[in-house]
Amino acid sequence: MAEAGRFAEKAMTEAMHQVAANLGAPTRDAQLLRLTNNAVFALPSAAIVIRIARTHQLYDRVGKVVRLARWFAYVDAPAIRLAVDVEQPVQVGRLLASVWEYVPPTSPAPTAEDLGRALREFHTSGVPPFPLPAWDPVGDARRRLDDAEGLSDRDRDFLVDWCNRLEPRLDTLRRDTEGQLIHGDAHVGNLLREPSGRAVLCDFDATCVGPWQVDLVAVAVGEARFGGTGSYRSLADTYGYDVTTDPNWPLLREARELKMIAAAVPLLASSANIVREFTTRLQSVVEGDHQARWTPFADLIS
Repeated sequence: MAEAGRFAEKAMTEAMHQVAANLGAPTRDAQLLRLTNNAVFALPSAAIVIRIARTHQLYDRVGKVVRLARWFAYVDAPAIRLAVDVEQPVQVGRLLASVWEYVPPTSPAPTAEDLGRALREFHTSGVPPFPLPAWDPVGDARRRLDDAEGLSDRDRDFLVDWCNRLEPRLDTLRRDTEGQLIHGDAHVGNLLREPSGRAVLCDFDATCVGPWQVDLVAVAVGEARFGGTGSYRSLADTYGYDVTTDPNWPLLREARELKMIAAAVPLLASSANIVREFTTRLQSVVEGDHQARWTPFADLIS
């Protein structure tokens, strides 16, 4: 499948160059870091990272993330910082972007233990003094379905039915638990090591108020689906809690897998590789196959 659609790599690259030009930032060494729900470009010479939302349905998150980042800086939370002296969010045509400080690769690479420590600190930061959305993986999935290009009617019907079945169970879980600040997509890939050695979180699109256990689920489900051993145990030991023993673990796992599948829906028109992986993931859920192995979407950029 040829790359196409409103959010294809070419369009995102052109938008990155426009943002950089408006900031007077050089792009000679620009690097595409991610092309999933956001196009993330590092500009090392300019010491910035430009992050462009790739779906209009999630534009409300850009403003939320900017506001959160300012609060994180105020309370010194373990979080990446916005670029200074840049009015944010940045609009470029119909797209919205945010601009961040560039954190150069620093050894050693962040680990699951670093994630456990960062999450413990993050969870003690309190709740910001402004409204945040409630944890709502079903609502997020529905918004992605609304912005779909290339989704078959059969797959859409299955995903809608899945959302309908899962929603009341998650509503009950939210009512029965005290809401805390949660990152919402906590895994080692969303962790950076500053030159000082401190590990900090990034990517706050999914940050919200909900059950704190949610932040331990991504690594547990990721290890189950993507393979590997030891990372989740290291996280659980460092954080001090094993979410796979939680009474709500099956429900939390299902909510995470819905997120991991729905994340590809707005991007199906952009990549044949993503279409194949989406099909693999969805089929394993249809069949109830918890042993099926998946491939991270970030590894499928051609």
